[in-house]
Amino acid sequence: MTINDTFLKAARGEKTDYVPVWYMRQAGRSQPEYRAIKEKYSLFEITHQPELCAYVTRLPVEQYNNDAAILYKDIMSPLPSLGVKVEIKSGVGPVIDNPIRSMQDVEKLGEIHPEEDVPYILDTIKLLTKEQLSVPLIGFTGAPFTLASYMIEGGPSKNYYKTKAFMYSEPKAWFALMDKLGEMAITYVKAQIKAGASAIQIFDSWVGALNVEDYRIYIKPVMEKIFTGLKDEGVPLIMFGVGASHLANEWNDLPLDVVGLDWRLPISEARSRGISKTVMGNLEPAMLLAPWEVIEKKVRAILDEGMSQSGYIFNLGHGVFPEVNPETLKKLTSFIHSYSKEQLGK
Repeated sequence: MTINDTFLKAARGEKTDYVPVWYMRQAGRSQPEYRAIKEKYSLFEITHQPELCAYVTRLPVEQYNNDAAILYKDIMSPLPSLGVKVEIKSGVGPVIDNPIRSMQDVEKLGEIHPEEDVPYILDTIKLLTKEQLSVPLIGFTGAPFTLASYMIEGGPSKNYYKTKAFMYSEPKAWFALMDKLGEMAITYVKAQIKAGASAIQIFDSWVGALNVEDYRIYIKPVMEKIFTGLKDEGVPLIMFGVGASHLANEWNDLPLDVVGLDWRLPISEARSRGISKTVMGNLEPAMLLAPWEVIEKKVRAILDEGMSQSGYIFNLGHGVFPEVNPETLKKLTSFIHSYSKEQLGK
């Protein structure tokens, strides 16, 4: 099967004929086919059935003509293998009934053995990349801070007070936890790449809650370890967080390939601040509910900024949400492809 490698070229900073596009949370949520599946199966059940999970993953690529697929799964997927009891509660999110409170709790955590612990994820990747996809598959993992925030808070949080308190007051235990989660991320991601994933995104969804100084002290060392540990795998590595524009330059320092931007930081400003790597982003997701002429005007402006130099991938500033009309995403992809091809061909 011939693979459309436009996304991979852009991720490596190479010139492309048009701007590649994919959307975070493109699999599921807003798609009626997915909602029908969710009436029968939970997220846990979908991700444990490779045929079904592969279908959910590839569906947006087939519907929208996107240039990459992202594996459908949850960032909590690897945690049970460490001994963390996770339950995805409807309307709440991941809930953990044995939160981390001490160094002893950190020391009790196990290690991930992907072939034994998450074979269904690897089987889904193999199915997609060997038989079903004509575009690259992006694998992913949650970053240590975001995973730790769930593990310490016991579930979703708006302020991360418990997480920060643990970080400040138990630095030895904090760094031990970062090491455990860093090792898990490396092992887990390497297994995804071996199974066929041709790019990796690290989601540090909640790290924007930290200031730059704390990021440098408490988080950057483990991120350096993760990206250094994955660099020789030869696949593009992407970093993304929400509300983390103040950390974009910190990410640019890391041995990764793509800096993901949410909607708060314009691409032109990011580059003027010294972001030298490929950038990805960054349409405000709520814009997808606006009239088409409003969307088109904004997207054209974002594309013009992105195309001012090579190394640009279009995405949303965060994920697709349930209220978005799939037809809007289909039309958006088509516009991005045609407009960027026309501009780059001049």
